[in-house]
Amino acid sequence: MSFWIIVIALLALLAYVRLAPVDAARWHAGAEGQKMGKSQGANSFIWRAPVDGDGAERLAELDAVIRATPRTEQIAGSLDAGQVTYVTRTKLMGYPDFTTIGLYGDDPRYLEVYGRSRFGRSDLGVNAKRIEGWLARIEAR
Repeated sequence: MSFWIIVIALLALLAYVRLAPVDAARWHAGAEGQKMGKSQGANSFIWRAPVDGDGAERLAELDAVIRATPRTEQIAGSLDAGQVTYVTRTKLMGYPDFTTIGLYGDDPRYLEVYGRSRFGRSDLGVNAKRIEGWLARIEAR
C-alpha cells in the first residue's frame, strides 16, 4: 500500500512540474543590478556585454538561436520592445528554466542574458551551459 502512495505522490509531483501554469509577468524581468555569472544560490546565470549601435541586430540573432533550441518557447515580450522571455524545459522531467534577453542602458547599451530555474536551489550549471552555448553559436556566425 505505501509503495502505491509513493508512486502516486511522485506522479503528482511530475505532473505539477510539467503542468503548473507559467506566470509570464513574474519571469519577464531583467537581472536588474545583479552581478554577472552565478547568483541566487547557483540557480541562475547572468551574462552582459556592451553592444555597438542599438544592438537590435545582435538581439535578433540571439532570438533566432534561442527559438531553434528544442523544448523552448517564448512566453513574453518582443524584439521590438527590446526584451523577450522564454521557457526551456528539460527533456526527461520537464523542469522549466526561464531566460530573459534584452537591451538595457543608454551609453553604452548592454545585451543581457538572464537564465534561471523555477525549482530548486541549484541548476547544476545547466543555465550557464545553455547560455554559453547560445553565445558560442552567435560568435561562430
